[in-house]
Amino acid sequence: MSYQLNRRSLLGLSVATTAAAALAACTPAPTVTKQRILPTDPLIADYETRRDATGKTVTKTLTPEPFSTTMAGKNISTWGYNGSLVAPTLRGTVGDQLNVTVANKLPESTSIHWHGLALRNNADGVPGLTQEAIGAGKDYPYSFKLPHPGTYWYHSHVEMQRERALYGALIIDDPREPLKYDKEWIIVLDDWLDGLTGAPDEVLKELSKGMGGMNHGGGGGGMVMGHMLMGASSDFLGGDAGDVAYPMHLFNGRDSGNPEIITAKPGERIRLRIINAAGDTAYRLGVPNQQLTLTHTDGFPIQHTEVDAVVLSMGERIDALLTVRDGYTPVVALAEGKAQMTYGLVSTGTGTAPLMASLPKTLAGKVVDGGQLTADPSVTLAAKTPDRVHELRLTGGMANYDWGINGHRFDMAKPFENAVDIKVGERVEVKFVNDTMMWHPMHIHGHTFQVGATGARKDTVIVRPKQIVTVQFDADNPGQWLFHCHNAYHAERGMMGVFSYLT
Repeated sequence: MSYQLNRRSLLGLSVATTAAAALAACTPAPTVTKQRILPTDPLIADYETRRDATGKTVTKTLTPEPFSTTMAGKNISTWGYNGSLVAPTLRGTVGDQLNVTVANKLPESTSIHWHGLALRNNADGVPGLTQEAIGAGKDYPYSFKLPHPGTYWYHSHVEMQRERALYGALIIDDPREPLKYDKEWIIVLDDWLDGLTGAPDEVLKELSKGMGGMNHGGGGGGMVMGHMLMGASSDFLGGDAGDVAYPMHLFNGRDSGNPEIITAKPGERIRLRIINAAGDTAYRLGVPNQQLTLTHTDGFPIQHTEVDAVVLSMGERIDALLTVRDGYTPVVALAEGKAQMTYGLVSTGTGTAPLMASLPKTLAGKVVDGGQLTADPSVTLAAKTPDRVHELRLTGGMANYDWGINGHRFDMAKPFENAVDIKVGERVEVKFVNDTMMWHPMHIHGHTFQVGATGARKDTVIVRPKQIVTVQFDADNPGQWLFHCHNAYHAERGMMGVFSYLT
């Protein structure tokens, strides 16, 4: 059957179309609700069943609580796990089930984020996104399979709690470990002020007033104004080294006046597992007059690299091999650009322990960071054209201390506002474009990415001022995943976002 349109019917159609268009212009557009794969989606549990399983279970109770301790001869009160500055090291093998009960004895809510793990989304520990916060006096169970080997860590993901002692090491052993060494040393570095010069919340409040009109250049460790550090500078980081003045830096919970000492035999090889748990400080770690062999970054193997020192940003981890020499060997961590240090010692039982004053204040020569290393071929991502490319501009500044992504300050009350959408099975390319005058260690939850075409596999990478760092990852872990600057103060002031899996 055929229809013909005459002039009258065509005119009537035109009038109707015009009227419909006018009506549409006056009617609010319908809200399109995207179908997001939430932490409660059955797909999350389905993906968990696909992970390797040994049938073994590692069980632990962690109790975040206030406690008192002594630091540099001063009595302080702070918060930590199980009443200690050094939290329990959690350890298992790939495929083990980790069951951790959090018994919250803090006066406020808390959570635990398992930093660097591609684990099930509902165990990621981000209140308001993957779980409800654990209320004061409440218990909460975390249970997930340990997905891949390496050096990781855990910490609170509630406001400024990580700036106290609410963090610890998490080591996942490889049942087919290819690295040969005699012993290991887990090293957790931190910048510290709680109970000495103030509390982290006070620092955030002071920074939030802005730093406009103040000189951020300079050198020599900077000048202290209240809790603010002005003029701390690092050429390696591209300028301003940090904004917070810390009275001391810790090496496994010890200040530099009371260094940790481990024993070894000459010629032994020690695997250093180094974790930077700091809030605002990068560390340049090395051994004076001796090179380290870097083997892993953020848990994943790299092509072995001999260096004089390595710089770790907040959240990063580095594994390195150290061959023990006779006597005392200092492992020095310099607070990058801040003219401060902390250290530990390896002793073979001979010689005299060096005093801090005798240790070098600089570590020069070949100095790299994890983002400048090359992945071992066993973990290099297969070459693939990205299915989706996202440009994430790091924005804001110190004048108003208002940090953000693409000009947007993140609000946990509206986590999906400006979310970065992805889908299962996609190769995702992310361009971190730093529009600010400050360096940012950018961290993605639930995934590891590759830096460039053959760079290291990582979850945290340094993005220097006015530079672009391009990374790729496979969208193979559905859920809702936070990404953010791992400077504690930048994140809390808005430099966060969400990678959101859609159905």
